[in-house]
Amino acid sequence: MSAGAPGRPAFPRDAITETMSAGTTQRIEEGATGMRAVDVLKAAGADLKGAVAAKVDGVVVDLGREVDEGARVEAVGAATPEGLDVIRHSAAHLMAQAVQRIFPGTQVTIGPVIEHGFFYDFARPEGAFTPEDLEKIQKEMKKIVKDNLKVSREVVSFDEAVALFSSMGEDYKVEIIRALPADQPISLYRQGEFVDLCRGPHVPSTGHLKAVQLTHVAGAYWRGDERNAMLQRIYGTAFADREALEAHLARVEEAKKRDHRRLGQELDLFTFDPVAPGSPFFHPKGAFVYNRLIGYVRSLYDKYGYDEVITPQVMDVELWHKSGHYENYKENMYFSNLEEREFAVKPMNCPSHCVIYNSRMRSYRDLPIRYADFGRLHRAERSGTLHGLTRVRSFSQDDAHIFCTPEQIGDEIASLLKMIDEVYADFGFDERRVYLSTRPEKSIGGDDMWEKAEGALADALRGAGMDFEINAGDGAFYGPKIDFVFFDALQRGWQLATIQLDFGALPERFDLKYVSPDGSEARPVMIHRAVLGAIERFMGILIEHCGGAFPLWLAPEQVRVLTLTERNEEYGATVRDRLRAAGVRAELDDRNEKLGYKIREAQVQKVPYAVIVGDEEMEKQMVAPRKHGERGGDAMGLQEFVDRVVAEARPRAA
Repeated sequence: MSAGAPGRPAFPRDAITETMSAGTTQRIEEGATGMRAVDVLKAAGADLKGAVAAKVDGVVVDLGREVDEGARVEAVGAATPEGLDVIRHSAAHLMAQAVQRIFPGTQVTIGPVIEHGFFYDFARPEGAFTPEDLEKIQKEMKKIVKDNLKVSREVVSFDEAVALFSSMGEDYKVEIIRALPADQPISLYRQGEFVDLCRGPHVPSTGHLKAVQLTHVAGAYWRGDERNAMLQRIYGTAFADREALEAHLARVEEAKKRDHRRLGQELDLFTFDPVAPGSPFFHPKGAFVYNRLIGYVRSLYDKYGYDEVITPQVMDVELWHKSGHYENYKENMYFSNLEEREFAVKPMNCPSHCVIYNSRMRSYRDLPIRYADFGRLHRAERSGTLHGLTRVRSFSQDDAHIFCTPEQIGDEIASLLKMIDEVYADFGFDERRVYLSTRPEKSIGGDDMWEKAEGALADALRGAGMDFEINAGDGAFYGPKIDFVFFDALQRGWQLATIQLDFGALPERFDLKYVSPDGSEARPVMIHRAVLGAIERFMGILIEHCGGAFPLWLAPEQVRVLTLTERNEEYGATVRDRLRAAGVRAELDDRNEKLGYKIREAQVQKVPYAVIVGDEEMEKQMVAPRKHGERGGDAMGLQEFVDRVVAEARPRAA
């Protein structure tokens, strides 16, 4: 069983069958039976080169599946998202077959498709797989691909499935089957001697799987429960062709080099320690970058009209009952008791900002009110989900809440969209996607409130001329939101900035009011927003985006002055001091080391500029700058270089 529960999808019926592929359409006579998807596509003259599956009325199925009268059929190419899922799904079966050939007695359990690949969990009496085992498995997989084994689907009864897998000694498969309805048919897939419990779909034959690579092994508990047996999980990836596979593997290797956890250590930015799981210790250089990020956002607050506030970190649980967080978020919160009162450490700032808003009566003339808060937040994330800076338990957000009238929503959203564009241009994130996330299953507030809030955000996005996609069911529990996914240098998408519209949940729970122009009381709208999001997470993403080579304005050390000989030490100190006097963060390396060694060290530590000063530079009052990642440039006057660095060190939005 590799992707979902077994069973046959049902197809809707119309009056005719339409086949649409490569610009062709064909009508099949009524009453035609026994037609497979591949036959229908061939009859329509579709180009089936590279096709690995079919789409029947929008549902992806095997090319060999019979098509009901009245269905619409399309070819699914290997390089499409649906095609890649089929290839990776089939690659998991390919791997499982190879494992059982080489290691008889190994049981296969569950192996789904994941982003960029697949995995399969195995119960192996001998224990963990070794790197040498993976090489053997990979070699056997290539043999199976070369043999081009036919992949076929069959449907059996519940009892037949139990009997089959029991006879094979597949105890985990039997457990999976017994959890299914006994009156439902069960689908199996066969290729050669290998058979698996699976819903499908799959490629027509193993010869379609020519770009598969196993990557690594890890341990995993059966069904993810630590009380169950430990299994061996083999990960792999698969693509439509070797070229795409090799490009992906190259990106993976580059991602390893850019891993912020490794660079954090190498660049002396931060460390983690078991005394505080999920909470980073920032070293001086890391603290500088961290504070510079906060300072950068803070510098925009005057421009965009924000007032900064400071709120308590620990508050009575009554506040969290009132806000709804206790009922909807308590599993992610920390609690404590003092003097017979229960307190909670805040996981977010919104309720405390409502407290400030309610500290006095507000008039429509006061709105919009924009509160910004860099207060520390704590969330009880599970240890298995923690990942460097990108998933922590203690963090700070560039958090803000806007209280406004319904009529002001459009202008506020437009201002936020402008601010987000401005900020991300400074960090070099030039590609993005925008999503409107709608009501989740677990939420507060009535249908009318949600419809009104979702419509307001959609109208604001359209008014800004911004393309967006609907992300159904992914809104906050108190309201819909706009999520911005930015793509880094490795084309990985990261959800970063967010705008969340709260038409009534918290405003109603906290009974927020303002006096309207006619003297009556009205309810303000509350906009929750973060631009960078969690500073820790953004910093981790940024490190990987720039490979640790921060933009000049953000680098903790902007210029390193390198002396050639002892004679140049005094002039080197002069260059450093002139740079520092202009506000440039400069250091002097006057150690008695070879120049090549000093240059390489500056490159490894990602210093934006290494400036060489020797006898000639000293005599002419010049410097020879060398930019990180580039060859040495021409010598220039000292003041000219100082002016150049000062100009380059300004953020683009400044």
